[in-house]
Amino acid sequence: MTFGEVVCGSPGSGKSTYCYGKHQLFTALNRPIAIVNLDPANENIPYPCAIDISSLITLQDAMEEHGLGPNGGMLYCMEYLEANYDWLEDRLKELGPESYVLFDLPGQVELSTNHESVKRIVKRLGKSGFRLSAVHLCDAHYITDASKYISVLMLSLRAMLHLELPHINVLSKVDLLKQYGDLDFNLDFYTEVQDLSYLENALSTASPRFSALNMAICSLIEDYSLVGFETLAVEDKESMLHLTRVIDKATGCIFVPSADAPLPDGAVNDAHAPPAQRPNAFGLMTSAMSNVRGPRSDVRDVQERWIDAREEWDAYEKAQWRREGQLVKDEEARRKNGIRQRGAPDVEMKT
Repeated sequence: MTFGEVVCGSPGSGKSTYCYGKHQLFTALNRPIAIVNLDPANENIPYPCAIDISSLITLQDAMEEHGLGPNGGMLYCMEYLEANYDWLEDRLKELGPESYVLFDLPGQVELSTNHESVKRIVKRLGKSGFRLSAVHLCDAHYITDASKYISVLMLSLRAMLHLELPHINVLSKVDLLKQYGDLDFNLDFYTEVQDLSYLENALSTASPRFSALNMAICSLIEDYSLVGFETLAVEDKESMLHLTRVIDKATGCIFVPSADAPLPDGAVNDAHAPPAQRPNAFGLMTSAMSNVRGPRSDVRDVQERWIDAREEWDAYEKAQWRREGQLVKDEEARRKNGIRQRGAPDVEMKT
């Protein structure tokens, strides 16, 4: 069984940046990862790409050959990929069963909300042994406006119902929230999708003609009671670690490395135990990498870090980085000094 993620979201939500951050994290954890680019219009891929749909078809070729616009061309490319699924399947087999696979989807939201090609591709992947979760990225700045927040909730709910996968909605770029001004409520109101009736005043002020419609949509979202959000700041190690734990829990993935796999300092791998008896190495590795204050898994801690006390946290982390850098330099100096002492020739003492 191969585990992985279907990364979707609107344009600019940070899908490719997230995939690159995930590649960096897993590389640091010595955890195999492969990223599949399924966006035929993505010409500036920031991450090492194991499989690129551009080898099969590009958006420009589809537009020129069939006289299509950008959106129609993208839908055609997905339909072409579905018709040539064997091309994707053959290349996925070359990755090996140990790789964790990320599928980076295009930004057209209809692909993950109402178009059938991606849904059918995902189902075929499931039948061939992939255990996938959908990671739906939404730009966090949308929560600063009540009407945009309701739109994001509707989009997330539609994607959940359409893809029919274990689904994690993520507010990306949460580290940039403070520059958009103060929130009307605490961050947990938006991540846990609490009583949306509190948004009535803001919605009525923004669009008084549609206040009844807005509240009906809020009631619809609450009736399903499915939508909730995790938070993400890609450049923050703890944020990436926390989201990875959430996704692994959704898919049931427990990473156990091979007996000879290197681990970060502080993690232990029992090379003599069979794989079923070795501990969850990912838990050991993330514990070894976490800093003194511990992981920020509670949304209130996220609010403190990025909204309420960002300047203080930035100063604290810079001091920690300087301290860690000095420790590395001191350790390197001691190591070099030890090598010189061991390599020094014996000198016979004369009396």
